Amino acid sequence: MSIVQAVKIGIAEMEVVKAPNVIRTCGLGSCVGVVIYDIGKAVAGMAHVMLPHSSMARGGDINVAKYADTAVEALIRLVVAAGGRKGMLRAKLAGGAQMFSFSAAGGDMMRIGARNVEEVKKQLERFHIPVVAEDVGGHNGRTIEFHPQTGVLSIRTASQELKEI
Repeated sequence: MSIVQAVKIGIAEMEVVKAPNVIRTCGLGSCVGVVIYDIGKAVAGMAHVMLPHSSMARGGDINVAKYADTAVEALIRLVVAAGGRKGMLRAKLAGGAQMFSFSAAGGDMMRIGARNVEEVKKQLERFHIPVVAEDVGGHNGRTIEFHPQTGVLSIRTASQELKEI
C-alpha cells in the first residue's frame, strides 16, 4: 500500500502529481486555482494564478505561474510531460472571488477575481481544454484539494460546507 502525499502549492506556484498523491492550495481569494488533469492517466497539475496578464509584470524575468495568460500553457506542458494526453485533458476551476467592495470609480482594475477567471477560461479555450466544473466568484476565500485518481476537486470555503466538484 502506497502512502498518499499531499503536495502543497503556494501563491503563484504550480506543480504536477500522480495518483495516489493529491495536490492542494489555500488562500484563493481573487486568485484562481486551475486544475488540468487526465483522469485516465491519473495525473493532474494545479496552478495558483494571481493576476490575469503577464503585461502587469515589472522587470525582466516573469514567474509564469503568477499570470493566467502564461500559467495555463505552462501547466499543460507539465501535465503532458508527466504522462497526460493532450486530447484527454480537462479542467476544473475555483476562486476568483471579489474580496473587497469598491465603488464604481475603481472600474475594471478592481475586478481582479473576475478578470482572472475570464483569462484562465480564455486560455483553456485557446488550447481546447473543456472546463468540466467550477466554483468561482462570490466573496469568500477557498482552500482546494484535487484527487487525480477520482477527478474530485474538494473546496473548503469559510463558513460553508465542504463542496466537491
